[in-house]
Amino acid sequence: MRNILIVAGGLVAVAAIAFGVYSGTRPASSGPEPTPAAATAAPDKAAILTVQPTDHVEGDAKAPITLIEYASFTCPHCARFNTVELPEIKKKWIDTGKVKLVYRDFPLDETAARAAMLAQCAGDDKYYAVIDMIFRGQGNWATASDPIAELSKSLRIAGMGESEVKACLADSKRVDAVTASYRSGEQVGVDSTPTLFINGEQYKGARSIEELDAAFNKILKK
Repeated sequence: MRNILIVAGGLVAVAAIAFGVYSGTRPASSGPEPTPAAATAAPDKAAILTVQPTDHVEGDAKAPITLIEYASFTCPHCARFNTVELPEIKKKWIDTGKVKLVYRDFPLDETAARAAMLAQCAGDDKYYAVIDMIFRGQGNWATASDPIAELSKSLRIAGMGESEVKACLADSKRVDAVTASYRSGEQVGVDSTPTLFINGEQYKGARSIEELDAAFNKILKK
């Protein structure tokens, strides 16, 4: 039940932002329920779990292992994974050309969805640095009375002033990007965060360095 509620919350979060952007108004903390989508063909999960043209890739694009992470910027478990385990994974696997990382947004609430938009607006060259900054500061900005205003203060380091932040949050293309990322997660069975995929195999929840080491070594030995 908790996972179902999480997914429903994420849908409302994205819908609320989309409503605000497309109607030219600032969305409230809760938004309209999304309209049920028309029946479509079953998603090609294998294709979704390969690197897409819109993905931000960290590491060697030719690395034999693809690590896809679906996460939410307001998720404490995601913050721990990205600040504790992931740096070691980067040192041992990504920086050595064996693993490439793809981060995808799966916002659990409106605040996370807005933070996702701001990370995308930072630009390709700063994307993963901004993600790291957002997660490391989660305990401060996410608990503030105005989380996005507090987060925006940190983003000045990335060259995003007040005008850039406002423009980003009003950009319908950013809403579409976050929505597409969320939907791709739904299509491959993501219902909680963090959810990892290693060469297409799903791992729910944050994993230890030892578990990930074992998964990576298993692939390389094949």
